[in-house]
Amino acid sequence: MKFLLATTNEGKIREYRHLLGKAGVEFVTLAEAGITDKPEETGATCAENAILKAKFYFEKSGGMPTLADDGGLEIDALGGEPGVHSRRWPGHEATDEELVQYTLERMKGIALEKRTARLTAVLAVTADGKNVQTFSGTLEGKIVEKPYNPIVAGYPFRSLFQEMQTGRVLAEIPVEQLPNAHREQAIAKALPLLQQLAKNW
Repeated sequence: MKFLLATTNEGKIREYRHLLGKAGVEFVTLAEAGITDKPEETGATCAENAILKAKFYFEKSGGMPTLADDGGLEIDALGGEPGVHSRRWPGHEATDEELVQYTLERMKGIALEKRTARLTAVLAVTADGKNVQTFSGTLEGKIVEKPYNPIVAGYPFRSLFQEMQTGRVLAEIPVEQLPNAHREQAIAKALPLLQQLAKNW
């Protein structure tokens, strides 16, 4: 039996399809399951929001094992902003383009050596709607001064985030070639559990 991937973000769906497909783990999306409801993300951390979403969508799916995630960008020069509120950072549910421009505005005048940041991803997996296991990954980098275009749909900060290993902006690297990025780290940790559950579902 397949599990439910609790996201509507097309960028994330493509990334999960690539990373989990290599391991032979299959899933259905919210759209394929006919689920359109959304939970109110009231968690104070990415982990709390991921757990909240995993439980919510488990219930909405009628008991389908569920994987949900949450993540964000933390910029050191801005005291860790936007963090868990990345998508709603400007004070509303922002578009990808708005988030890129808002980030650049907030970073004006900050020297390159002080533009350090990290991307975080937290996965939450539940098979019963009560017990939830979480897995996380982080990627260190810097915020560049000019965005790489085009913006990757669903991943606005990747047009601004220069990772350390190759010195490239994430948006210019195909998902198949990302160097052990934050979500891949988290998936690698979760994979043994997902494979075990897949045998029992």
